[in-house]
Amino acid sequence: MKAFVKKDDCIGCGMCVDVCPEVFEIGADGFSEAVGNPDAHPDKTYEAAEICPVNAIEVEG
Repeated sequence: MKAFVKKDDCIGCGMCVDVCPEVFEIGADGFSEAVGNPDAHPDKTYEAAEICPVNAIEVEG
């Protein structure tokens, strides 16, 4: 499984980090990035993608 944050779409709200801090964090640029292993937390990774208000997260696998 892979998780990607589309930087051009991300607004940096941090909802994904609230739901799944094991996979997502807010980077130095103020936007979310996938840094952890989504395979270890698949349900939370999918939930983070679903709650993103701008659909900036893509999950494959």
